[in-house]
Amino acid sequence: MIVIVFRSRLRPEAESEYGPWAKRMSALASAMPGYISHKGFVAEDGERLTLVEFESEESVRGWAVQTEHVQAKKLGRQRFYSEYRNQICTLIRETSMKPDVGPKARPAGE
Repeated sequence: MIVIVFRSRLRPEAESEYGPWAKRMSALASAMPGYISHKGFVAEDGERLTLVEFESEESVRGWAVQTEHVQAKKLGRQRFYSEYRNQICTLIRETSMKPDVGPKARPAGE
């Protein structure tokens, strides 16, 4: 699995134009071959963090050259972001825990 860590700060004047582009990129990324998931967060100081998961480097390369994404990246550098940092990482290890759903159902009569 490949994890993309995208950290950015929006220019204040770009917020209204950025929103529709961000929604479009979210929809496009979700439809890409090899896409797993993505989530975005905004810190109290205004820094934005987007975590994106893809199955492979090949699927990340496909996303990197997707026509509308290329256009959005150009706009990001020119108009949307005051700064950004993009890190593409290979997953080394993963552990997880899921909460219990609740008591197990018992057959009637027990």
